[in-house]
Amino acid sequence: MPNIKKMHETDKDQQHEEFISGRHQEIPVDPAKEFHRTTLAAGAVIWRGTPQEPEIALIHRPHYDDWSLPKGKVDPGESLPTTAAREILEETGFSVRLGKLIGKVTYPVQGRTKVVYYWVAKYLGGTYSANSETDELRWLPIDEAQELLSYDVDTAVVAKAAKRLRIAPATRVLYVRHAHAHESGSWEGDDNLRPLDKKGRRQAEMLVPMLSAYQPTSIYSALPQRCQQTAAPLADELGMDISINKNFGDEAWENDPEAAKKAFRHVVNEGGVPVIVSQGNTIPGIIEDLAPKFLKKPVDKLKFKKSSVWVLSFNNGELTGADCLASPLPVR
Repeated sequence: MPNIKKMHETDKDQQHEEFISGRHQEIPVDPAKEFHRTTLAAGAVIWRGTPQEPEIALIHRPHYDDWSLPKGKVDPGESLPTTAAREILEETGFSVRLGKLIGKVTYPVQGRTKVVYYWVAKYLGGTYSANSETDELRWLPIDEAQELLSYDVDTAVVAKAAKRLRIAPATRVLYVRHAHAHESGSWEGDDNLRPLDKKGRRQAEMLVPMLSAYQPTSIYSALPQRCQQTAAPLADELGMDISINKNFGDEAWENDPEAAKKAFRHVVNEGGVPVIVSQGNTIPGIIEDLAPKFLKKPVDKLKFKKSSVWVLSFNNGELTGADCLASPLPVR
């Protein structure tokens, strides 16, 4: 008997709405305000094997008697990437590395709009055990996973994930603008010594769980104290050193942009998932120099807020994807 797709979750009488977009994704500062009466959630398409022939993890939820993708509601104090990593661990027991943001889907549930953000996530380790929410997990090739999934919207998410995997990057740079600092007008002395303020220190702390979901492999910082202080909590949590280079900062960008570009390119060529903490003129300058044709807006129309993160995917040195995480602060 062919698999019949269900309506999603509790609103069986209402069609859900789907929205998944392309290689440039943005999560706003307050995604809960995007729709009236929003319930936020996050999840992922977990894969193992090779990007060309991956297997996808699906879970069975006995309460709904459905096969779906791991996901769950945001807990208080969390960003969306943090939620995705936590929910995956709780529902599957897996440690993963978040990759490209696939997009979001929306559908009505009990008079609210449920908004679920999905990532591609690489399986790193862990063993599944049945739990209070799921009683079975299966690893399946893409086509078999799409047949088994209970909801059309999940099938579409997996299809988008498959496209992302076909251009799996060699490097994914987590490009961070430093957190909020004391105002320059009220600071006397060397501007490189101007530190984070109370808000900035909180932003730096909240960057830790959000960036940790991407499993960083190295940490770099521009010279200013506010950049180093932004990187410090993450470095402490991961037990990593911070490589400090003046060429990651605005002074180099203004005085010797070629040196700034060279420093950035060197990190890209090293591969892995490096974090670079930089400044408000350098980040848009570097992104504009990379000339990504897929951006939804010209670079000068984009927002580069303090403590925001650009997740930049590179293949053979070419920028192939860009996700903007506007803030690390909790979305709930």
